[in-house]
Amino acid sequence: MKSVIQRVTDASVSVDGEVVGRIAKGLLVYLGVEKDDTEEKLAWLCSKITKLRIFADSEGKMNLSLREVDGSLLVISQFTLCANLHKGNRPSYNDAANPEEASLLYEKALETFRQLGFPVEKGIFGAHMHVIYTNDGPVTMLLEA
Repeated sequence: MKSVIQRVTDASVSVDGEVVGRIAKGLLVYLGVEKDDTEEKLAWLCSKITKLRIFADSEGKMNLSLREVDGSLLVISQFTLCANLHKGNRPSYNDAANPEEASLLYEKALETFRQLGFPVEKGIFGAHMHVIYTNDGPVTMLLEA
């Protein structure tokens, strides 16, 4: 399981010109599900993301978590994170989970973030999406489980 986490001041996702998810301050999370991923890995990843101290405190140090800044999450399914780029010039997606399994774990991620007490917005699994955001910092991190 791979994720790209971006600290944002705002973010939205649109499908066919219609906004389907929007947040103000928080985290934009791209989530890629691989073949051998489990609910246990997902639970760890979701917990870790919400506890990351990557928001500025009053002294400008990255010292506050998503909860401490009353932030939200925009979670976007992103199978291209599972691409293998080492051989040739065309990405291989052999490591990506099949769409049915990936969709289940993506939905489980949304549920897990909500159970942890966070407002969660989402894209539409498998859709062609346009994501617009303001990266704050910029702060962008990779997290794998």
